[in-house]
Amino acid sequence: MSVEYERRGDAAWVTFNRPEAHNAMTFEMYDQLVEACDQVDLDDEVKVMVLRGAGGRAFVAGTDIRQFTQFATAQDGVIYETRIDNVLDRLEAVKKPTVALVEGFAFGSGFAIAACCDLRVMTPSATFGMPIARTVGNCLSMANYARLGAALGTPRLKDVIFRARPIEAEEALQIGFVSAVVEDAEGWAADLCTTLADHSPITMQVTKEALRRGRVVPEGEDLIRLAYGSEEFRTNVQRFLNR
Repeated sequence: MSVEYERRGDAAWVTFNRPEAHNAMTFEMYDQLVEACDQVDLDDEVKVMVLRGAGGRAFVAGTDIRQFTQFATAQDGVIYETRIDNVLDRLEAVKKPTVALVEGFAFGSGFAIAACCDLRVMTPSATFGMPIARTVGNCLSMANYARLGAALGTPRLKDVIFRARPIEAEEALQIGFVSAVVEDAEGWAADLCTTLADHSPITMQVTKEALRRGRVVPEGEDLIRLAYGSEEFRTNVQRFLNR
């Protein structure tokens, strides 16, 4: 399994374990993440879910670019973004509090996965980013734009995507995207699990769901087709893999 599930007391620790590829997500790993979410919700003894990446160099580097080499039409992009959206929606809908423990970089879908979590903690050298304008030239789903826009603010999200720039620790803390920047992020997350396990699960569950329902996501398949159906996207995928 490239997504490992471990119980630590009241908490479920889920690890993306593909460090040789900076924990880049395969479709199988996305499916395993959904299975972990289901397992957390079915286990009444689990009070908190923690997500982390193995190896210390990356949380998740994004989707493995090799997954894109089979894309032949714009509809393939729509199917892909819908699939990723379903995974992220499932993570966001977990009934227990979720915590992203970020060491190294969280780029692309790694950034989106962290944004789906309720709380985030990062090490001082960790970074978030969505460098799609500099890499393969694809786009996000409408739900992901809405989710990240709510987390960062629309102007900042545009700046991050247009300039393909990272969000480093100081900025992430300043804008409230992370709860803490600490060297011992694992220890901080473990203490946070203890705190959250002692708080009202109903209050946290209702708060999560109310905020999730409050985000209206318009349809946008035409925009996804525009990005994934372009010759530029296919050329950029090959260029990225060949560099």
